[in-house]
Amino acid sequence: MQAGRVFFCVPANAQNTSEVGIGIGATNYRGEVSPSYQFQNNRPAFTAFYRKDVSVPITLRGGFTAGLLRADDGNVEGVNGGVPPLPNYRQVNTKGRVLEASAVVEYNFLDYHYRTDKVHFTPYLFAGVAAYYANTTTEGINQALGGAFNRSGSMLGLAIPAGVGLKYALSEFLNLGLETGVRKTFTDELDHLAQQDPLLVNPNDQDWYYYSGISLSYTFYKIRCPDQYKNNRKLLK
Repeated sequence: MQAGRVFFCVPANAQNTSEVGIGIGATNYRGEVSPSYQFQNNRPAFTAFYRKDVSVPITLRGGFTAGLLRADDGNVEGVNGGVPPLPNYRQVNTKGRVLEASAVVEYNFLDYHYRTDKVHFTPYLFAGVAAYYANTTTEGINQALGGAFNRSGSMLGLAIPAGVGLKYALSEFLNLGLETGVRKTFTDELDHLAQQDPLLVNPNDQDWYYYSGISLSYTFYKIRCPDQYKNNRKLLK
């Protein structure tokens, strides 16, 4: 080793981080049976994910989410506080489950892992693409409709996930996350109502579902050596 010269393979911009994590939360449905987001329709959900930081603001994330879905015409609230006439007459309910595999890009507003102050956090936005499998059952309890709304089945489809979140580093390795997001589907069949009487449904309104939850993740650090050190290890001595 040359006197007075020591080489360390730890340049700040060479550090890469990745995370694996799990989370719990709620899935929710919006569609014909629930024309707006309704808190009482939240049902348990679970997620697992892997994050890879490709730069300070940009993170890539792959994840799997599983959750339940439900909605009921009796929960729809009109302008006067009661159930509107159409849902009150139709008396339809939907329930089931959804499985999702997603790939999204997160945009971090703050330097999450490399900040020098004591508070390590960042809000972020995300958007991407997802494939989902849904299995649902819809039932109508109005006997005057003769069971026309009793349908069940499963489907595969694509969705566009987007939303907001917050990451907070509890320690060097553990992170807490909060997130809420919507999934735009390209179908009106999550509730099996697209082909019903157009006087009783809106065939032009596609279905959506949501996921909101809290997560815990573990950070892995990888130090990359510049090429000149990789190719000549004697420089490190």
